[in-house]
Amino acid sequence: MDWDVKEAHVLEHGCIYVKFADGLEGKVRFQPSAYRGVFAKLRDPAEFNKLMVNGYFVTWPGELDLAPDAMHEQIKQSGEWIIH
Repeated sequence: MDWDVKEAHVLEHGCIYVKFADGLEGKVRFQPSAYRGVFAKLRDPAEFNKLMVNGYFVTWPGELDLAPDAMHEQIKQSGEWIIH
């Protein structure tokens, strides 16, 4: 799929770079309000830095992941996806 994530890495705490199968690339930014519920542990930079690409999506230990299709759509529209 075009939205399969092929590469991702942390740029700084709360901001990651992603590149998709179709060549689209951009950033995902976590706003402070995003660190709640299952994502609360990502408030810790050490946990946030455990980011990896698993198959076709961005993930962290504990089965935390981001929807690649939604991420692709937002980055295609504006160059970045801001998670609130």
